[in-house]
Amino acid sequence: MSTTKVEEADFRLDGLKWLVVAALVLGGAFANSYYAGDFALLYRVLVLLVLGLFAAYVAVNTAKGSSFWALLKAAQVEVRKVVWPSRQETTQTTLIVSAVVVVTAIILWGLDAGLGYLASLIIG
Repeated sequence: MSTTKVEEADFRLDGLKWLVVAALVLGGAFANSYYAGDFALLYRVLVLLVLGLFAAYVAVNTAKGSSFWALLKAAQVEVRKVVWPSRQETTQTTLIVSAVVVVTAIILWGLDAGLGYLASLIIG
């Protein structure tokens, strides 16, 4: 059995699954606004959470949803590999960037004032 046939068998009816996801999301939004005065906010939030989790479950069982879930897992692995700077390194870098911004602002202010003065001399 080839790989493409296995993938096709696993992700049949993807269009229908996405329609179910859209119906769950839109139905939840409509029901939330329709029953805004009848039910407490807590109950509506709980129902929306359940609908959202079910919609996410259905979406992950599609081809695109499955690949997105794999991407999220890979991103989580990559975040674990990051070497984060220490507090001292962060503070030093922040101070250097702030100093460069202030110096650049002073230089640009000086250029603007000087060119404005020259333009006022020429214009009269």
